[in-house]
Amino acid sequence: MKVLKFGGTSVGSAQRMKDVAKLIVGNRDIVVLSAMSGTTNSLVEISDYLYKKNPDGANEIINKLAQKYDGHIDELYSTNEYKQKAKEQIKTYFDHIRTFTKDLFTLFEEKVVLAQGELISTAMMNLYLQELGVNSVLLPALEYMRTDKNAEPDPLYIKEQLSKLLEEYKDADIYITQGYICRNAYGEIDNLQRGGSDYTASLVGAAIHAEEIQIWTDIDGMHNNDPRYVDNTSPVRQLHFEEAAELAYFGAKILHPTCILPAKLNNIPVRLLNTIQPEAPGTIISNETEKGKIKAVAAKDNITSIKIKSGRMLLATGFLRKVFEIFENYQTPIDMVTTSEVGVSVTIDNRKHLEEIVDDLKKFGTVTVDEEMVIVCVVGDLEWENIGFEARIIHALKEIPVRMISYGGSNYNVSLLVKSADKKRALQALSSHLFND
Repeated sequence: MKVLKFGGTSVGSAQRMKDVAKLIVGNRDIVVLSAMSGTTNSLVEISDYLYKKNPDGANEIINKLAQKYDGHIDELYSTNEYKQKAKEQIKTYFDHIRTFTKDLFTLFEEKVVLAQGELISTAMMNLYLQELGVNSVLLPALEYMRTDKNAEPDPLYIKEQLSKLLEEYKDADIYITQGYICRNAYGEIDNLQRGGSDYTASLVGAAIHAEEIQIWTDIDGMHNNDPRYVDNTSPVRQLHFEEAAELAYFGAKILHPTCILPAKLNNIPVRLLNTIQPEAPGTIISNETEKGKIKAVAAKDNITSIKIKSGRMLLATGFLRKVFEIFENYQTPIDMVTTSEVGVSVTIDNRKHLEEIVDDLKKFGTVTVDEEMVIVCVVGDLEWENIGFEARIIHALKEIPVRMISYGGSNYNVSLLVKSADKKRALQALSSHLFND
């Protein structure tokens, strides 16, 4: 059995839903769906009005969204019977959203409102498949997907409850479930946050020991560079889980690094596919490494570098610990680190507590801050025994000033810090030297 996840754009219209149905019918798989594109944004807007105690504004958005779905229903279903069924079912979700215009609105209620998008899209798809004569069964994510008291997924609970549901509906042709949404340790409606529906697919795949997890989007796999800045990029056909995680963390938005961890730990391959070009091979991510290859380049924007220089650091114990504790105190993660005998440079992407961090660091030495920087990440089989790879990377950037270089922390990544103004030139130069020679 496989797990197939379709994002918001893949189910963004009635026609897109029909296209997805063609892809999934005929295989006894579990299909994870996001909310239809644009729906979550509208639900966030509704929540914003309710926080501001403006029920009239909220109702106006609710009515517009409900009207939009009436149009989707008329286009999706071909029989009056199923059009009526769908309208009645979707109406219950919108009626539920309207109940929040009359009471106190908090973060708990907002999470309930945001969950309605996935509930609606899966209800519509399930009914559409039934209209086609498919024995489709809805597996409610709120009955098996749960997080623990640390807001982390509870894999044992997920496996137990999902197994019960699958056993109950073992004669089904196909299973439809919601991405993103879950219950927390206290039974309240919540969401998985990081990775959203991709995370759901990976957790479900791990729970059932799936043959494969497929992530369907509107992009033909993960590309070897950013097509917004570099011409003639091409999809990468095979990646190691570590390579995919590095690319995702450093800017390749197609995949969240957290979401593939359950698949990696359970040795389940993840395939990235394109709903617009379903025949394209896409990208497969697994625990296999393609030896001796540089795979791709990605970039992470809005980086700030901080350099702390101090003579007291020379041969001193505990200096680095004191520096890192300051970032920990302000809950500010560090991306890159480079050190010398008398200094340490780090990068952060969260400037919220920058001023306080710098003030505290000045107790230990001279502090220099560089803003509007970009981390450029080169990913591949970068074991140190592979002679010349790092030289090729540095040579590609011989005309571009590089503020920091981080190499050796991972066998799959070399990271370089450049000015934002040099980002496009850096990406183009790396493509030219690494992929187009």
